Amino acid sequence: MPFSLHQGDALMVMATLPDQAVDCVITDPPYNSGGRTTTERTSRTARAKYVSGGVRHHLADFDGENKDQHSYGYWLTLNLTEAYRLSKPGSPALIFTDWRQVSTTADALQAAGWTWQGIATWHKPAARPRKGGLRQDSEYIVWGTKGRIAASQNPVYLPGLYSASQPRKDRQHITQKPLAVMRQLVRICPPGGTVLDFCCGSGSTGVAALQQGLDFIGIEMSPHYAGIARSRLETALNQTTGPDDLGLAGPEEQ
Repeated sequence: MPFSLHQGDALMVMATLPDQAVDCVITDPPYNSGGRTTTERTSRTARAKYVSGGVRHHLADFDGENKDQHSYGYWLTLNLTEAYRLSKPGSPALIFTDWRQVSTTADALQAAGWTWQGIATWHKPAARPRKGGLRQDSEYIVWGTKGRIAASQNPVYLPGLYSASQPRKDRQHITQKPLAVMRQLVRICPPGGTVLDFCCGSGSTGVAALQQGLDFIGIEMSPHYAGIARSRLETALNQTTGPDDLGLAGPEEQ
């Protein structure tokens, strides 16, 4: 089966999977950042945090955005430790984060046993300007490997900067990542390998993996978003992607 999708708590689901079952980890956990006060950081819903007032779409909320920084670091360390067990030697791990949580994410990655290899940038051209200051138009990807980089297994040369806006057409998740970016990132997985996303949301990582000929294991807490992910993954199985169709697309193409 090219993909398996599990609905439930990531830590509990990963505990049921065998050692060294995956070749790559790519995930976009709830960032648990922002807010001027502890109350704002820990009591706001994800929708209140990420969705501007007056927006037209009515995308479903999701849990997991109410941790303070220490709790988030502990939670992420536990999950990345289990993902480390599931990964083969040399496997890469790519973790999305924002500027507030870069240091916490890097600490969690290393505490879980991974070798920190650097940070990549996801630039969002459609980000709103910020009066009186610099525009916050980037998020980040903290990445590492299980041991040394296994370059001989997959000798690709990937960029450290990706530029694409969040999808606007047929958007299905509040924090959905562009397929144009995800299809570039999954290339870090060796050909024919398996990608794990333990916070898979609406399944964009999995769709990108399937489109690039990779297998996928996804875990999603929300029953609502797990259902959307399954539908998107099943659709992706019936679609083919040309080998040269890897450019970063505009919002209408994502």
